[in-house]
Order: sequence, then structure tokens, then C-alpha cells
Amino acid sequence: MTRQPRITPSQVEVAAAERTRLANGIDLYTLPSDDFEVLRISFVFRAGSAVQQVPFSASAAANLLAEGSRDMTGAEIAERLDYYGSWYDVNLDRDYAYINFATLSKFFDRTLAVAEQILLYPTFPEEELRSYCAKRRQRLAIERTKVDVEAREAFAKALFGAGHPYGISSDEAEYDRLTRDAVVAFHTAHYTDETCFVVCSGRMGALERQAIAALAERIPQRAAAAPAVFPEPQTTRSVFVEHPGAVQSSLRIGRVLFPRQHPDFVGMQVVATALGGYFGSRLMQNLREEHGYTYGAVAAMVNFERTGYFAVATQVGTDVTREALREIFREIERLGAEPLSEEELGLVRNMMIGEMMRVLDGPFGIADVTIENILCGTDNSIISENIRRIRRITPEEVRQLARRYLRREELVTVVAGAEKPW
Repeated sequence: MTRQPRITPSQVEVAAAERTRLANGIDLYTLPSDDFEVLRISFVFRAGSAVQQVPFSASAAANLLAEGSRDMTGAEIAERLDYYGSWYDVNLDRDYAYINFATLSKFFDRTLAVAEQILLYPTFPEEELRSYCAKRRQRLAIERTKVDVEAREAFAKALFGAGHPYGISSDEAEYDRLTRDAVVAFHTAHYTDETCFVVCSGRMGALERQAIAALAERIPQRAAAAPAVFPEPQTTRSVFVEHPGAVQSSLRIGRVLFPRQHPDFVGMQVVATALGGYFGSRLMQNLREEHGYTYGAVAAMVNFERTGYFAVATQVGTDVTREALREIFREIERLGAEPLSEEELGLVRNMMIGEMMRVLDGPFGIADVTIENILCGTDNSIISENIRRIRRITPEEVRQLARRYLRREELVTVVAGAEKPW
């Protein structure tokens, strides 16, 4: 049998979300799809950890929303959602909180009634807060005994500075000092109409739209909280975190660059993919296949609301830390010194576009991408534009990007392990 060449699409037509401005100023975006008898509603609030004044108040506010409301206990909320096979999920990053509800279409009304309790009437019971804090403190203390967590936190501090909202990491003892008043104050200030938009995807009609809009219009109308202070990043070029007895070193290399809206962001995604974005990438070939230093190595562009950064991450045996660092820098420098072959760049393009197709397979994936595009100030038309950018990029453009943005003297290096490698 003759193998047919893989063909990647030149463009992807993703349905545009229909936007409705509600009476209280909240934008409601709808992505109707009748292919599945399910519906997901996502409430997005500018309520991430970067805007908190009290350590851990942002995560506590998000994670305790469903632990008790005006009319239901936490157990009753969980039982009701489980009874109807509905799904409730909370995600939090540095900038935003994402409150998601998914339901079978036939149980929409019952699920929305529970969503109303969670969104409008959370009570943040003291007993649940103390239990949550005790569990989270213990979990964080355990996590921080691992070299990869030590390296990740040290890398954020090295990139931005220990006092920057994107670089700060609080002592786990702050959980003991977190009060219900602080959690309620955070919720009151940041879960408002000023900070929210809503995205719905799946099977829906006029009645469902009206019900979701009616709920969103009841989100409290309050003055926006004072904006978080974002100082200029204070970058430290080399950081070593000593971990006596560690059998592996965790490595992070990268630098602060720019957010997704920057014209070179997609190009740098191509650079990162070639370097460490798939199993056959250059770092995997070098560190894993050729030298056996690691099981895996990754490189990626990371996007925040106000900025973004490039990062390489891997774990290697303590005895080969210096050698692994040398090889990583060698691969980075090689990207800026010599163009990719057309064959390798073609593979990178296929990997990137294929991953985009995977994410867009289904209404919920399209909703996730829609949310990301809204946060970046654009819409779903950018998807085809990004595919065109990936398909048009040349080996020389990739080389120039690597040369411009990945100069060794501008890269941050963080190592957590038993022995200092420099």
C-alpha cells in the first residue's frame, strides 16, 4: 500500500461566536451546535492570583464557591449535580478564574438552578475554609519537596521578581492566616459584572439563551476593584536551588518576551515547537535519544494577559546536569545559526496545525479557543490567520526569530538539584 502524504488544511473555518451585550454590560457569547445533546456555560472573571492582595484568597474564593450557598449545603450542591450527570469545574490562572458548568440538554433548567446558587449566593462556610486550607497547605508543602516544583517557582521569580504578581509564591503558612473575611472580600471585589463575560456552547435554543442571560444579568454590579500593580520585571539570570540528596536536577531556561497579541508570538511558537514541542523535537532527539539524559524535554511559549515568556523544561540525572545544560544551549544556538530543513519545518507545521485541529474537535474545545481569543482581544477568525502564518513561515524566518529572541546572554537559567552546575 502506498502511503499518502499528510495534508494539512490551509485554513479552518470556525464559527464566530454571537455576542450579545446584556443590560448590566456583561458580554454573552453563544456557539450553538446541535451535534450533541449537551451544553456548557463558562463564566470568566478577572479574578486570578495576580489581583489578590491576601495570599491564596483568589484560589480559595474560586474553589469554595460550591461548598455552600444561601439555600444549599456543599453536599447538596454536589449531590444535585451528580444526580443529573452535570459537570462543574473551576480553573484559576494568574489572571482569570473560569467557572464551568456542563449539562445534558434535558437537565439544563435544573443545572442552571444550581449554577445560580454557586454564582450568586456562595457563603464560604468557615468550617469548609479551614478544611480547605489545611489540605492545601499540606499538599503545597509536599509539592515543594520536589525539585520540579522548586525549579518552577524559582523560574517565575527569576523571570519577573519575587514581588511581581507573575513571580510571587507565598509561604504555605499563609494558609493558616487566611480568613473568611479575606475570601469574601476578594469575591465581592472581583466576581462582578465589571470583570465577567460568559461563553455558551452546545445545543441551545432561545429559551436557554434567555435563561443564561437572565442569570448573568444578576451577577452583582459593583465598582471595579483597584487594578493590580504590575512593576517592571526584575530578572535574575542564574539561580540555583539546593536540594540535598536529589538524584535528579530540574532545569528551566527561558526569558520574558511578549503576549499572544505580539506579531512574533506565532513565529516563536514555531521556534519552540521545533526545539521541544513534540516527541521528535530537537531537544528530545538530543537529550533523550542520543544521550539518554532524560525521559522528556519540552519548550513552549506561555501567555499571560500582560506579557508572555519562552521556556525550556526538563529533568535530568544529577551527574549529567552540566552536560544537559550544555546540550540545551547548543540546540538553542543551532536554531539561530542554521535554518531548519524544509522537511523538518514541514513536520513542525503539521504537528502545530494537527494539534489545533485536535483542540477544535467538538463544541467544548471550540469554546475554550473562543475564550482564549476573547481574552486576547480578537475573535475566531484569528485561527485561520494563525494557520496561514504557520504555513507561510520560512526556515530563514525561524532562524532569525531564534537569533533575535534567544540570545544566550538574555536567557534565564534555573537549576534545582543537589549540586550547583556552575
